[in-house]
Amino acid sequence: MDTQELRDSFLAADLFAPGELRGKFTDLDRFALGGIIPAKEPIELPNHRETGRNFFLEQRELGAINIGGPGVVHADGRIFPANTLSCVYAGAGTRKLVFESKDPGNPAKFFFLSCPAHMPHPAAILQRDEAVATPLGSTAGANQRVIRKFIHAGGIRSCQLVMGFTELDEGNVWNTFPPHTHSRRTEVYFYFDLGDRVLAHFMGGPAATRHLWVQNEQAVLSPSWSIHSGCGTANYKFIWGMAGENQAFDDMDAVKPADLR
Repeated sequence: MDTQELRDSFLAADLFAPGELRGKFTDLDRFALGGIIPAKEPIELPNHRETGRNFFLEQRELGAINIGGPGVVHADGRIFPANTLSCVYAGAGTRKLVFESKDPGNPAKFFFLSCPAHMPHPAAILQRDEAVATPLGSTAGANQRVIRKFIHAGGIRSCQLVMGFTELDEGNVWNTFPPHTHSRRTEVYFYFDLGDRVLAHFMGGPAATRHLWVQNEQAVLSPSWSIHSGCGTANYKFIWGMAGENQAFDDMDAVKPADLR
């Protein structure tokens, strides 16, 4: 693939617009992803012909992390206050999912991921500081960071979706290095808090890597055979989400840096 073909296939840009829900379906584990900014009015998750069902979450589940101002999520009548950097989950069978901002002047901004689900789990929410936090890396390696896990076996229960976000400490720029693959799961990285800076995201097979230049609030699709690693010009945050055959966060096939090509 040339540069444009690579970007067309694996980069999701322009995911946000005030008062809109924007999204796309992929053929990678049937992932759907997108962004929602409920400005003056709440926004209800609509159905789409790609689901092939009577409503969007009839046989799907969805996780959404709010990277904007305080919001509220309504799931079949249940109300979840979604503060900044909180994560809300809606399981299979949820008929009505509505996203709302508490303050239209400082609207909520939800990045969502959805994948097929064969069994229901109850809607739930975790705030930023309620997530399992795991420090990793070092300043010497320019990758000191904290991984916050929301939807996983030890947190919000789901059918197959796993989701959380990583924040790098100031002065640290590398994520997920040394890299890995996991042939049993697709992964999505959504980069944010980049400001006007850029980031080089590395993907492809370990012996045939490629790179994408990524800007703020853009997402990269990582097939199961691809590495997924990045290096920015300053620290940043990114949401990660996986779907596939298992939910084991540590299920990965390590790649030695010396073997990269």
